[in-house]
Amino acid sequence: MLWSEVYRPRRCDEIIGQDEVVRYLMSFADARSVPHLLVSGPHGTGKTVAVECLARRLYGENWEANTTIFSAAGLLGRGKSALEADERFALVYRKDQSLITNFKYIVKWYASMRPLDADFKLMVVEDAEGLTFEAQQALRRTMERYSATCRFIFVTTRPSAIIPAIASRCLPLFFAPIESSVVRGRLEEILAAENAACPADDLDLIVHAARGDLRRAIMYLQITVGSGKDLDLAEVSRSETANVAASAFDAIRAGNFDASRRIVESLMIEYGLSAREVVGELRQVVRREYNHPALAIALADADHRLCHSANDFVQVNALLARIAREVFSEESTATL
Repeated sequence: MLWSEVYRPRRCDEIIGQDEVVRYLMSFADARSVPHLLVSGPHGTGKTVAVECLARRLYGENWEANTTIFSAAGLLGRGKSALEADERFALVYRKDQSLITNFKYIVKWYASMRPLDADFKLMVVEDAEGLTFEAQQALRRTMERYSATCRFIFVTTRPSAIIPAIASRCLPLFFAPIESSVVRGRLEEILAAENAACPADDLDLIVHAARGDLRRAIMYLQITVGSGKDLDLAEVSRSETANVAASAFDAIRAGNFDASRRIVESLMIEYGLSAREVVGELRQVVRREYNHPALAIALADADHRLCHSANDFVQVNALLARIAREVFSEESTATL
């Protein structure tokens, strides 16, 4: 079994590296008063598990009965055929209606269900960045209508994808990348619990490769311990998204700015990365394959702007244009 599941927190006080956010969640549960929430942050920082722990603390044994979890990709990303085949929606799905209309019916049906031994229930929307504008507009009206008996929690890596009409109705909670010292401490606890060993140098490499993603760090640790031999962690940690990011640089060097823009936008649209995560992937490519100070400065400037809630697509496209102009200008001028 995956260690990330074995050592998954079950209570709020078991979540590490997010003390301030957890304190808020515990106070909401203890007061039996939860506002609509917009939970954001990079992958592997504890967003989903924190919402689950909130529900456990709030409802006790009945937490599953009072918590409905949707995936935006599951509801909208796979088309009408997937909704029609899903047994959960058999009583609500209407074959003669559009996908967005069926989405409205499904959300309203679950929101209208009475909570069990509680004043309100939780409606959790995971991967909320996948919700279309029309779907979010429908959710806004549902939030208004059922606010007395239903609380919505939107979980996303890209909060800028949430329309202002919804974001303004939610309390924002940000899960920051987990500090390296905290990640390393957790890995050492897992090693002790598993009665396993891992060289200190390998632990340092794992923590560095995880980049604040605790789930990824635990996965790398399990791979390293389970292999029983030396691994090229750099090769293991190089994901598909890292290869896609590298191809974006290849496109810029070839003078095809439009192709590089489409490649990088696919990381946000198809792979679900936030703009800051895209910048992180580009930074890893720069560290591995390039040595140009202008690249480091451009990436740092883009990351700074994105920290201040700038538009993701605009800033990423501006970053690519700056790289093409300042670093690969001779190769890219004709296209730009």
